[in-house]
Amino acid sequence: MTSMLVQVEEKSFSVEKTLLVENSEYFRALFESGMKESRQDEIKIQGLTNEGFCLMLSILRGERPVLSCDEIIFAVECAAFLQVKSLTKYLINSVNSENCLVMFEAAATYGLLDLFHTAALLIRDIYSKLENDLDCLPEDLISYIESLVPSTLVAVGAHSPKPEFLEDCSRTVCYLDQQQNKWKTLTKLPDEASTSLAGITVLDNKVYIVGGVCGVNKQAVEQSFCYDVSSNTWSKFPSPQQLRYDLALTSKEGYLYAIGGEYERTLLASVEKYEVSSKVWSFGSHLPQPAACTACTQTMGRIFICLWQPLDTTEIYEYETNKDKWLLIATLKRSQSYGHCLVSHRDNLYIIRNGPADDFLRCMIDRFNLTTLQLTTLSGQYVNSKGALFNAVVRGDTVLTVNKMLTLMYSIEENRWKPRKECTGFPRGGTVHTFLLRIPKKVLHSEADLIYFEKHL
Repeated sequence: MTSMLVQVEEKSFSVEKTLLVENSEYFRALFESGMKESRQDEIKIQGLTNEGFCLMLSILRGERPVLSCDEIIFAVECAAFLQVKSLTKYLINSVNSENCLVMFEAAATYGLLDLFHTAALLIRDIYSKLENDLDCLPEDLISYIESLVPSTLVAVGAHSPKPEFLEDCSRTVCYLDQQQNKWKTLTKLPDEASTSLAGITVLDNKVYIVGGVCGVNKQAVEQSFCYDVSSNTWSKFPSPQQLRYDLALTSKEGYLYAIGGEYERTLLASVEKYEVSSKVWSFGSHLPQPAACTACTQTMGRIFICLWQPLDTTEIYEYETNKDKWLLIATLKRSQSYGHCLVSHRDNLYIIRNGPADDFLRCMIDRFNLTTLQLTTLSGQYVNSKGALFNAVVRGDTVLTVNKMLTLMYSIEENRWKPRKECTGFPRGGTVHTFLLRIPKKVLHSEADLIYFEKHL
């Protein structure tokens, strides 16, 4: 494997040539140009900081550094100058409430459009929190942020496909209008769709429903459904090759991942991924063990699940999609307790589990930090009124939880979740699926939807 020296400012780096060619459009073009630099063992790059180049190399080699504000600017400059997509992706996955303004301004300066848009979306979601800090931005950048649609909490109950002879006005997907403190109808479920024991996820602001059951015999639903909120329309797409229900469904970079589940009362270990562009399902690496109702989350561009072993043991696995490999990253032992829900915030995973012994009205929350690899238990216990905490989603620095009685929001703090705000509960009983969508104003104010809402809810 050929190495070469790359001089940036006063510092020289010994780098594998293939690493640069595979990851940088700049170096790929340089080495394929036939220019004299392409045949040299040492080249010098002008107009770039050695700090940015060093950060790029560390990320290309698989490291995950936590970037300071100055390092963000160096890294953004390097990603734009050398056209390094994997560095840009790392920056996108690192956007949070503390660095989003720096990411946004740097991306605007150096022309990284995907990072620019991602940072702007987060700023839009936490606009009120950052409003006093936005004065430092040029007016055109503020206008861009304000033109975006903030994310909205959306929920749907567990519904089986509707028999032709039965009208079921409750089969609706609803969103929380926080200003009016009301749940309103967004769309009706297709008659054939099931959300009972189905997998539901969001990709590119579209809702995907896979699996589910109909009837008391838990017959697997053979069709999958997609809701495009921008056009307010539903469409069908193929189901996995192995029919399944009670699965975990997540999405990443143009793919859906159907993880485990059950079929004909048999637990499954199989995993399938669906390429949205080609509409094709293919099998991936099996789970370490068969599992249904698997807790799953994503953070920083990484997929995580919880599996439960005998003897009060919870194991946290990461699914490395580029290697199609499951990696055990932590083991949690808690007497007479098991996990129900997994959510994430920055580099922390939160495992939400029932309280001591059989006290299911209270929850305990354990935090696993991906940087330090340390497990800690958050202080206090959390009231879990009829399963609210078991459908938690995170928006910005806020956890949103839902049940029929109330919608409760928590601020994520260092050692606890602090109750922040209460809204009205979801107007349905039973299991609730929750997720976030960016709903265009034309859909929010659809006359048909408003009429339907007033009539049936």
